[in-house]
Amino acid sequence: MSLAQTWTVLKILQWTADFFRDKGIEGGRRDAELLLGACLGLDRVGLYLHFDRPLEASELAAFRALLVRRARREPLQYILGETEFWSLPLAVSPAVLIPRQDTEVLIEEALRVATGGRVLDVGTGSGAIAIALASEWRDARVVALDICPRALQVAAGNARRNGVEAHIRFVEADLALLPEGPFDLIVSNPPYIPRADLDGLMPEVRDFEPRRALDGGDDGLDPYRILAAQAAGRLAPGGWLLVEVGIGQACHVQKLFEAAGLQESFCRADYGGVPRVVGSRRATGG
Repeated sequence: MSLAQTWTVLKILQWTADFFRDKGIEGGRRDAELLLGACLGLDRVGLYLHFDRPLEASELAAFRALLVRRARREPLQYILGETEFWSLPLAVSPAVLIPRQDTEVLIEEALRVATGGRVLDVGTGSGAIAIALASEWRDARVVALDICPRALQVAAGNARRNGVEAHIRFVEADLALLPEGPFDLIVSNPPYIPRADLDGLMPEVRDFEPRRALDGGDDGLDPYRILAAQAAGRLAPGGWLLVEVGIGQACHVQKLFEAAGLQESFCRADYGGVPRVVGSRRATGG
């Protein structure tokens, strides 16, 4: 891209979409629109209303810097510094996993089986799950754990941004050291990628997202073993444990939970039909 020639909004969007396609980046037009909109302070509709507007040299230079980052496969969400989950705006940084739409299935199932009360979110990252639940259950008391202090800073900022900071307590703690219950609901989107598969992930994930949030051990099931061993003793009678799982893991996770004494196991598929959420509950009488 030459900085010497005149670039209109339409021209630079078309050029960038082609450039991203040549780089193997899917959704190049959308990325181009969002990056250019960030530089110009315009949403996507605003861009379409200003197709013939020429870019100033400073705007073009700023856009080019963002384009270079995306061409290196840095995730769009990290470049923009934010994303959306459960229709809530969330800041994201390389300290946290980028929330995925499929994780909203976990929220849907939590709302289906539980009614709030005391909630534990294990491995909160950006705080997406904890904040979504707190936004739905204004009387809930949510404890959100993460081992990474920088992730907890991001999550706490997101809670303030969405007006639920009074309902969530953020705690720096390891998965193996869950706080004492009883909890009416324990939720988690733990690391579940088998270690041998990490290098084969898309560059946006492999090279930029935190490995600690991806690496589930040799078979991807290590976090579920820990959760299964601890959850039963921290759930209130009738309380639920809900987790996100990777492809092909649902059956294994259900068996782990059942072996730990949890009951009424179920699996829910994501929007693409992939088994994505496993739930089990503690017996109501024990």
